[in-house]
Amino acid sequence: MNIEGNTVTVQKSSKDLFEFLTKLENFEQLMPENTQKFEVDGDSFIFGLKGMPEIRLVMKEKTEYTNVTLGAASSKLPFTLAADITEVSENESNVTLKFNGEFNAMMAMMVKAPLTKFIGTLTENLAKL
Repeated sequence: MNIEGNTVTVQKSSKDLFEFLTKLENFEQLMPENTQKFEVDGDSFIFGLKGMPEIRLVMKEKTEYTNVTLGAASSKLPFTLAADITEVSENESNVTLKFNGEFNAMMAMMVKAPLTKFIGTLTENLAKL
């Protein structure tokens, strides 16, 4: 299952945006308002949204100034969340969030709408930086 968020413009250089996204504690600023738990632990963080199970994301891959990819710590629900960064100018970058998960059809049906909304919220909050 693939979900691609809208591409948004952020008022940061690609270097600054990359550095922001590689500091995991900064993801707390991007989370939805209904976040009940957010804890950083080394190269991972765990978050919980109201009415949803807690999820731990681990830093999987970093390509300097162009990509930050997080992945699920659990192999039960394998997925990645990638931020693709494109520099527009010295103080402006575009970013697109891409979710890629391997779910069975039943699970995909259940999680597609909430995940799409979650990606949308992260994207909107990135645009406000």
